[in-house]
Amino acid sequence: MNANNHAGLKGAAFRAIDHARQDIIGVAQAVLATPEVGFEEEKTSAFVASKLESLGLAVRRRLAITGLKAVRRFAAASPTVAVIGELDSVRVPGHPGANPETGAAHACGHHAQLGILFGAAVGLSIPELSGPLAGSVAFVATPAEEFIDVARRLARRDAGELQFLSGKQEMVRLGAFDDVDMAMLVHTSSEEPAGRFIVGGTSNGHIVQSVRYTGRAAHAGGAPHDGVNALQAMSVAMTAINTQRETFEEKDVTRVHGIVTKGGTSVNSVPAEAVYEGRVRGRDMAAVDKVAARVERCFKAGALAIGCDLEITTVPGYMPLRNNPRLDELFAANARSIAGPNSVVTQPYDETRGGSTDMGDLSHLLPVIHPYVTAARGSAHGADYLIADYDLAVIQSAKVVVATVIDLLADGARAAIEVKQGVAPAMTRTEYLRTQSERNRVVRYRGI
Repeated sequence: MNANNHAGLKGAAFRAIDHARQDIIGVAQAVLATPEVGFEEEKTSAFVASKLESLGLAVRRRLAITGLKAVRRFAAASPTVAVIGELDSVRVPGHPGANPETGAAHACGHHAQLGILFGAAVGLSIPELSGPLAGSVAFVATPAEEFIDVARRLARRDAGELQFLSGKQEMVRLGAFDDVDMAMLVHTSSEEPAGRFIVGGTSNGHIVQSVRYTGRAAHAGGAPHDGVNALQAMSVAMTAINTQRETFEEKDVTRVHGIVTKGGTSVNSVPAEAVYEGRVRGRDMAAVDKVAARVERCFKAGALAIGCDLEITTVPGYMPLRNNPRLDELFAANARSIAGPNSVVTQPYDETRGGSTDMGDLSHLLPVIHPYVTAARGSAHGADYLIADYDLAVIQSAKVVVATVIDLLADGARAAIEVKQGVAPAMTRTEYLRTQSERNRVVRYRGI
């Protein structure tokens, strides 16, 4: 099939997207209005599933609690290209779209991803594609990408509801990506210049730490000397972590940050328990492990100084992202065709923004791209983060995704086969599960 025939197929898909424009944007805005946090996206998951089912797709629900997957098969079952959207939000109580009870808000643009997912399903469900394309496209909505509420997720793990604490990690464990050969996800961004697609780059890897100090309660005014102040132990540890920052090497893009989720119970009682949830991030897992060891010593220092008991639960976070250059080339070419010749910014593949994504984990198993579209304003995860241009964020992005899938699966899926054969995965699913499982550890330390 020649390029002109590709253009004809793309044009038919684009017309379907344009015809459903309001419905597609409406999906994103409906999700924006009902934000839910990871593994609790019940309403969001049911809504997205119903929209995919309205296109005649059969949807597998309750993958990793709230995840879902639908597959559109063309002339052959494989290869399979996955289009991914993320179901969850973060907690930003000051955001104009925040749930007043939970503080959950789509302050990172996942609602736009779900609009793209539905828009891509609209474009790729037209009958004109049934004969010319080979292989399949999987529409996958994943839960819990934002690695928050760790104590709640650990409780779910203890109850046997899951083993890994993020959506794609858990869906990999459950085999939901076993039949997927490559995947793409478009994320919104507020970077400059606005109105551009960004391809390339990478992301930090990270590990997650849940830290608990246990002391002894006593009357804070009458007999503080009889208590053992767990909050003071936490304060010593956090000060010690800050003294380490001058040792962080710029080349490692190190980030250490966290929040105290519990610092006591009553102001007139010496805090007997203090709990911290934090991250150690870095360009690669060797850099993460190096700094995590220092951070662990700092937590022990707090326990020793105050005389507390300490428990550190380390949870496997995300691996650095490996964008596939050939997929990026196809995506960028389609972005230029749809949004204009100057609409693509290419970043070096070793450039990281400092954040992390579980698309990084998936990228170690199969070819993946995670481009950005600069259609938002404000600070990501901030109260001012809003989609400024829904046409760019959702409609044009869906068209670029659809065009890229058509290029991959046309001509007997020649391009998809080339992508699949052109790169060896960094690890097998079995190796990945073992590697991540080995990062689970619990350290107990007595400060007395």
